[in-house]
Amino acid sequence: MVKVEEEISIVQVTPKNAGALISLIVELAEFEKLEPPTPEARERLYEHITASPPLFHSFLANVGGKPVGYITYYFTYSTFLAAPTLFLEDIFVQETHRRSGVGRALFLHCVQEALDKGCGRLEWCALDWNVKAIAFYVAQGGQKLDWTFFRMDRENMERSMGHVQE
Repeated sequence: MVKVEEEISIVQVTPKNAGALISLIVELAEFEKLEPPTPEARERLYEHITASPPLFHSFLANVGGKPVGYITYYFTYSTFLAAPTLFLEDIFVQETHRRSGVGRALFLHCVQEALDKGCGRLEWCALDWNVKAIAFYVAQGGQKLDWTFFRMDRENMERSMGHVQE
């Protein structure tokens, strides 16, 4: 853990700093013991975050001018609230900067963005084994839901549509 003596700055990802975002995404994949984005996926990430408008939103946390964490999010919609929802896709802080206020600064940036955009909800997921992240979210006021998260990869989407033969 590093005690942050320098100010934490939260900056929007642009074409100039998108490479830092992609590097941090690779670090998150390693932390989560997942396959990192392929070179082709990294190219798409760059294209998607630098598009106008971008396909998702992302901000870097800089300490001493160096990127040490990031958030990515996008907006969904709650029909029950008749209001947008900010879905926090990723929040990641390098291990050397955890417990230094960087994660909280990133999270509060998302909270403020959700408030500014008139969102009725802020939602995210956490891996069951990441008890430190879960404790952090609960400390921020997050509530664990009794919902089961589902995912369908491209192969299964195609299979569902009858495009893949078994």
